[in-house]
Amino acid sequence: MKGTKSWNKKIGAGLAAASLTAAMMLQAMPVYAADSGIDMSTDYPGVMAKAGETVSFPLDFISTDGEGHDISLEALTLPEAWTGYFKGNTTQISKVHVNGTAEEDSTSPASFSLTIPDDAAEGTYEIQLKADAGSGDTDVLDLEVVISEEEAGESSFTSEYPQQQGVTGTTFTFDTTIVNNRGTNQSYSLAAQTPEGWQVTFTPSDDSKNVASLEVEAGSSKGMKVTVTPPENVEKGDYKIPVTAISSNDKLSTELTVSITGTYGVALSSPNQVLSFDAYANKESSVTLSITNSGNVDLTNLNLTSSAPTDWNVSFSESTIDTLEPGATKEVTAYVTPSENAITGDYVTSFTVSSNETSGNADFRVSVKTSTTWGIAAAAIIVVLVAALAGIMKKYGRR
Repeated sequence: MKGTKSWNKKIGAGLAAASLTAAMMLQAMPVYAADSGIDMSTDYPGVMAKAGETVSFPLDFISTDGEGHDISLEALTLPEAWTGYFKGNTTQISKVHVNGTAEEDSTSPASFSLTIPDDAAEGTYEIQLKADAGSGDTDVLDLEVVISEEEAGESSFTSEYPQQQGVTGTTFTFDTTIVNNRGTNQSYSLAAQTPEGWQVTFTPSDDSKNVASLEVEAGSSKGMKVTVTPPENVEKGDYKIPVTAISSNDKLSTELTVSITGTYGVALSSPNQVLSFDAYANKESSVTLSITNSGNVDLTNLNLTSSAPTDWNVSFSESTIDTLEPGATKEVTAYVTPSENAITGDYVTSFTVSSNETSGNADFRVSVKTSTTWGIAAAAIIVVLVAALAGIMKKYGRR
């Protein structure tokens, strides 16, 4: 009997302990509200800001029951003297419609704009927003704004490759990023200081249009392409281009460097600048070509070519120039032989000198003349004919 009582006591103690444990577990378990048909959320429910600023919370709305809803919006709690309103695109709104067809299509872009008084003290402030679809379908979103005189982090304007180089005629494109670490959206005006004749354009990375300003949301970043076009006659050297992005709260800057490695140019003419010469059919004539390096870097492997009338023959004393230094001039002789049946008249023969970087050309007028031998023979025939005619007239003139 004593054993039975002892066993009952042990069972009772065990049941009591189990009940206590179960009660503690139930007390520790969170209590969930009944599922609502809508959900309101934001990616950044807590932000840091300074007194006098306006902060914006992007809002997402999702239908959780697969039904469409017209949702009324309300700011349940706001700190004293703070003001706020709901915004869709650029319009102030009081309701938002959410589709229920598919989750990815039922997100409605909206935001809550909150203006902080200039005299707001440092500290943490809480805001509650309410979304009400009627029939008990509601959702409350808790937001937090921390007011501090210290910046949450400095905004920045950087370039992935701020130094680039190329030859004259190159257009340079820099990939840059503006980071807005403030608690408010910022509109940055864009500008660049360039040497005379240079051009700079700004293009958002997600667009193809050139812009003069760039909107960057609070706590986010945006990419931008900065395109720099030097003038055609730019000299060799390094060029610094300061670029600025200025908003009402930030003055950001970055410095880009363009290195022009050289100017390539070559000119082709004659020593006396006369672009014409005489020639004879089926007879070789020569003309001196003057080739000048008009750039500021060495030219290598310059090749000479020509374009002449059909059946004409053209050759050069040198068809390749290994190296031509800046400002130097090289004279090359071109040998031109008109075709055998070329008649008297003017013809055009073009000469071209080229390298991998540049080229130059000139058109020469070639005047094909009658051969001197035929001229002498013709003159001799005329003399003989005149003499014969004179003899006839003398002989028969006496009669």
